[in-house]
Amino acid sequence: MLARLLRPKQVASAHCDLPCGVYDPAQARIEAESVKAIMEKYAGNEDPVFRARALTIKEERAELVKHHLWVLWTDYFKPPHLEQYPQLHQLFWDATKLAGAAGAKGTVDVAKAEDLLGKIDEIAKIFWETKAA
Repeated sequence: MLARLLRPKQVASAHCDLPCGVYDPAQARIEAESVKAIMEKYAGNEDPVFRARALTIKEERAELVKHHLWVLWTDYFKPPHLEQYPQLHQLFWDATKLAGAAGAKGTVDVAKAEDLLGKIDEIAKIFWETKAA
């Protein structure tokens, strides 16, 4: 009797933790664009003080890319998304590796930043498809 009284009268469900509009791959992209721009500025400047500052900022921005990707991966995408888009695991793996020490954090190679932006674009395409559904 008590269990019946305490049971909610309505049950709601959502595919994410908060109403849509909280998550957006644009945050990761903005930081990745910053990483690429810093790499380009680094290559065009010989001043050692400037270069040291650029490396520090680039690494901070690359860490933010990883953070924003992981928020999408762990908070937004759910098992039904994986069923529909089985490549998500690999996309996030590749993107976070490209943002990390093997990529943007560990190099000033603009090609790595471009690869990272490409992976973020692939993730964003899937994100917007799932959000439209």
